[in-house]
Amino acid sequence: MDADQSPILRFKTAIRRHDISRPVKCALADGLLSPLVTFFDFGCGHGEDIDLLGAQGISGKGWDPVFRPNEPVSEADVVNLGYVLNVIEDPAERSSTLRHAWRIARRLLVVSTLVRIPGRGNAFTEFGDGVLTSRGTFQKFFEQAELREYLEAELKTEAIPATVGVFYLFKDDAHRQQFLASRVRRGPAVPRQRVSERRFEEHREVLHPFMNTLALLGRLPDPEEFRQCPEIISRFGSLKRAFALVRRVTGEDAWDTIRRRRTEDLLVFLALARFRKRPKLSGYPPTMQRDFRAFFGTYMKACTQADLLLFRAGDAAAIDEACQRSTVGKLLPNALYLHRSALEHVEPLLRIYEGCARSFLGEIEGANIIKLHRFSGKVSYLVYPDFENDPHPALFRSVKLSLRARQLECYDYTRSENPPILHRKERFLHPDHASFQHFADLTRQEEENGLLDDSRMIGNRDGWEARLRERGFAVQGHVLVSLPSAPK
Repeated sequence: MDADQSPILRFKTAIRRHDISRPVKCALADGLLSPLVTFFDFGCGHGEDIDLLGAQGISGKGWDPVFRPNEPVSEADVVNLGYVLNVIEDPAERSSTLRHAWRIARRLLVVSTLVRIPGRGNAFTEFGDGVLTSRGTFQKFFEQAELREYLEAELKTEAIPATVGVFYLFKDDAHRQQFLASRVRRGPAVPRQRVSERRFEEHREVLHPFMNTLALLGRLPDPEEFRQCPEIISRFGSLKRAFALVRRVTGEDAWDTIRRRRTEDLLVFLALARFRKRPKLSGYPPTMQRDFRAFFGTYMKACTQADLLLFRAGDAAAIDEACQRSTVGKLLPNALYLHRSALEHVEPLLRIYEGCARSFLGEIEGANIIKLHRFSGKVSYLVYPDFENDPHPALFRSVKLSLRARQLECYDYTRSENPPILHRKERFLHPDHASFQHFADLTRQEEENGLLDDSRMIGNRDGWEARLRERGFAVQGHVLVSLPSAPK
């Protein structure tokens, strides 16, 4: 990264920001950056990420060939190579820069570049394998798949998409598998005590931590996973006897549900791992190795079950049937629409179907509605920025991926004067969602007053506002109110 040897004005690509950059936001959101790890920004520009992370208690340093050339380049747990590769016009230097960043990353390298989307990168002068902009800068617009292949070919390790144009590269295989498993793992809920029993009350102080661990694992813990195992065994004779007591006072069904959910999560994880080269059993963290044995008997049996599910995820008829079976989401003739929070309540086949898209794209920033296309092998991510507060939120952006063609389509509605809007928001949610009844009450009011009749006319903002005016209503918060009649 030697700026003095290049006629391209690379320094002009460094922009002033008042917020944390997109790749660093991803690492924060995924729990990969915290005050417990060190951070280095390789090609940091003006260094805003370093300063903003410092305000959150995360120590960081950085180097830039123009703005911080005298700062030493040093190793760190997490290294960020943010929008650097796409401004280097020399392929050899681009590769050298990537490998240098990889060498100084102890745990994780975060790489981001611009990604080609329709309308971007087409109106410039071609230069090498990229383009020259009107500002005299170079830009290489990667395709999402191209960037992943490039990173993996250069570094000989798996690149995990964080979001479009941002990838994680882990130094340790077990750490990578643990992160991937966390993406599909649903949070545990510890069953409540339903009946009173003297022995349970006498040992409550040790049984409650035991129950938390049981709910987290879905199985009996190993001594390495629960430090109070010796105490439990000394009091009850064995972990099984202690668990039998717990099941009596909390109920059998709740623990059966926890075990089923953990089994499903592991199947979803293993199915999606088939897109990559699954490691041998020894390549997983010890806790995951125990999971496979406890829930499936052997790792091979677990992989076989996961493969069957993955194969079915490519069958349009199977996806359609699963969409029709779903007890959550808004089913339309061509797709099942779900709020992001409802995804954990659909059957594993649909989670794998959506997971195939996420394995390619990563997380789409702000996407809160997921559209599972029933027949075309596509998944769309829809961004409604004010879903919770706006009774009829407008669509901000959509990202659609064809799983068969790996073709990405992006649509921006930010400048639309008449964007699509949502109705019946509760239908996208699971009934346990905190806002479900709140949204349902508004829908009931609108249905009773005929406002949702002929839905073709109210799918966009103008049509909906015209319907409200013509019927003499307004929506205030999530309450339908009658407008006073105009004086004659």
